[in-house]
Amino acid sequence: MNFLKILFVYTSVTHTLTGSESGWYLSEAAHPYYILAPLYEIDFAAPLGPNPPVDPASVELFKDEESQKFLADETVKQKLASAKKLSDVDAADYAAIFYVGGHGPVIDLATDPVNVKLANTFWRSNKIVSAVCHGPAALVGVTDASDPVTGGAQGASIFKNRAATCLTYTEETQLQKTDAIPFQPEHRLRELGAKFESAGPFEARVVVDGRLITGQNPASGKGVGEALLRALKE
Repeated sequence: MNFLKILFVYTSVTHTLTGSESGWYLSEAAHPYYILAPLYEIDFAAPLGPNPPVDPASVELFKDEESQKFLADETVKQKLASAKKLSDVDAADYAAIFYVGGHGPVIDLATDPVNVKLANTFWRSNKIVSAVCHGPAALVGVTDASDPVTGGAQGASIFKNRAATCLTYTEETQLQKTDAIPFQPEHRLRELGAKFESAGPFEARVVVDGRLITGQNPASGKGVGEALLRALKE
């Protein structure tokens, strides 16, 4: 086991803006987890702490081996039951942060001041910052360090002039969920200056730009895990 630790961050949201059940997306946690867990210690965290809710639709959709193993894994169950509150997390304990998707991050993590501060600390401490699907929405408040030349003005968004991806508006439209969240992640990333990249709807796409690693959709979870593994070994 490597001494480096990774923080998986989950949403605490149970319902979307339209009232449908929501939560974190099963495959987007399971697939990267089993790539990383054999080599690194992984802690779980969420805005409200223990037992972040899984999106029941993702449980119905994903019957693959890793997803089913994740649901039954006693270690995972313990980690979920004892998930840290974001306010109790010390970024200094970790080498990387990973945001699991699901519609929830757009609703809670994107504007949660505790999350925004934590993600900024990770980024400005030269740690790896990663997210998949709707997860990049948790990073829209993160900026590069202030420029001392400008007298300490806030730095630019971490997405400005960096390559990135997330669930596309086309995919959201096909899911008929555009009104379930307060903003569209693709639109926001583009507004923030991202060099947005994507594959076809629900095809895997992982984008790496330095310490920023993003995945497009549920099919990209494994690839994000693999990219994170490579980055940690560098």
